[in-house]
Amino acid sequence: MKLSTTPTLEGFSITEYCGVVTGEAILGINILRDFLAGVRDIVGGRSNAYEKELRKAREFAFQQLQEQAKELGANAVVGIDIDYETVGKDGSMLMVSVSGTAVKVTL
Repeated sequence: MKLSTTPTLEGFSITEYCGVVTGEAILGINILRDFLAGVRDIVGGRSNAYEKELRKAREFAFQQLQEQAKELGANAVVGIDIDYETVGKDGSMLMVSVSGTAVKVTL
């Protein structure tokens, strides 16, 4: 399936708009990893624990988006928007949401 943040796909023609599709993922973060990530952030290092969790959440959200698009008979999703938020008590969870327009395209 073709995925794009742009409203069109270069070299392809959109033949049908199938509808809006979304994907969401909310993942909790381990308290120990939160503490260690905070220490690394304070000393200027990268927070690998957060990066890994964000990557997993994003991949899951995109998987949901593609599944919805397939159910609508689409072979591409255009105009994809990716949002990141912290939710829960004291921002203890990460949320990734993606949305876009499912379309049918041809060469």
